[in-house]
Amino acid sequence: MIVVNRFRVEEAEAEQFRSDVQAALETLALRPGYLDGQVGRNVDDPTLWVLATTWANVGSYRRALSAYDVKVTAVPLLSRAVDEPSAYELVGPDHGPLDQARPRELD
Repeated sequence: MIVVNRFRVEEAEAEQFRSDVQAALETLALRPGYLDGQVGRNVDDPTLWVLATTWANVGSYRRALSAYDVKVTAVPLLSRAVDEPSAYELVGPDHGPLDQARPRELD
């Protein structure tokens, strides 16, 4: 699964945000089930940033958010994200057909 968190960051706060989001990514990367992650800044609107992470499954992601180190480092930053759905199930040839009714994998 992928998680996409978008942030609005004023130019004056950009360097501090860059440091904070990198610390959050590094903390998330230590959790079981984390596969990959990236931080990006929009090329057309430099006040729009993204933290995108890939997880083995939804259970790994949810458990990561419950970990103490994540609550201290990443959750305060994630609370600043644009208020929109952020977790996406992967679809495509390797992930089964779209809208397939199947139980979610929690481990």
